[in-house]
Amino acid sequence: MQLIGCWPSPLALRVEWSLKLKGIEYEYIEEFEPRSSPLIMKYNPIHKQIPVLVHGGKPIPESLIILEYLDEISKENKLLPEDPYQRARARFWAKFADDKIYPALVETFRKSGKELEEAVKEAGKTLKTLEQGLEGKKFFGGDSVGFVDIVAGWIAYWTPMIEEILGLKIIDENEAPALKKWFQDILDIPVLKQCLPPREKLLSHLRGKRLELSGVGNQ
Repeated sequence: MQLIGCWPSPLALRVEWSLKLKGIEYEYIEEFEPRSSPLIMKYNPIHKQIPVLVHGGKPIPESLIILEYLDEISKENKLLPEDPYQRARARFWAKFADDKIYPALVETFRKSGKELEEAVKEAGKTLKTLEQGLEGKKFFGGDSVGFVDIVAGWIAYWTPMIEEILGLKIIDENEAPALKKWFQDILDIPVLKQCLPPREKLLSHLRGKRLELSGVGNQ
C-alpha cells in the first residue's frame, strides 16, 4: 500500500493518521507539485490532487473516500460508528469541516484590513458550530478517536499558527471551551502527534501562503 501525499497537506495527514491508527503498513511518497507529477497524472488524472492511496496497484483518490475505504478493509480501530444514525451524523460533521471550516480558514489568508477581521469572525463562527458535534464527549467518536476526529483533527494544529500569523484570535477558550479542550486532547494522542509536520517548518510554509494569497505578508 502506498500513500501519495505532501507534508503540509492536512488532507494527506488525515489519511496517514488513519493508516497509523489501524496499524496498516504503507509506503509514503512525497509529491509537492501534484499537478505536474507523472505519478499523479497516472493515479488521479481527473482532479490532479493529493492524497491518493494506491492499494494493490489500484488508486483511491479523495481523502474522505480513502478514510471510508480503509475503514471497510480494516476492522482495527473502526472510525465510523456501527449505528446508521450515528454514522450519518459523523459524515455530516466531517462534511461540515471540509465544506465550511477549511474554506473559512483559507479565506483569512486572502484578506486584509476590515475584510480580514470579518473573515476571522466568520471562521470563528464555523469553529463554534463544530463544537456542537462534540455533544459533551471527549472526542467526536466518544471516548476514543472517530471519523470526525481524524477528518477535523488538523484544525487543532493549524488554527493556533494561523492566529499567530494573522495576529488575531479566531476562537478562544471562553467562546468554545469544549472545542479548545478537544484541540489539546487530539494532539496529545502519541500515534497522531508523531505524524504532525514540524511546527516551525509548517509555520514558515503558512507565512509564505499568506503572502502568496494576500500579497500583504504578516499582519
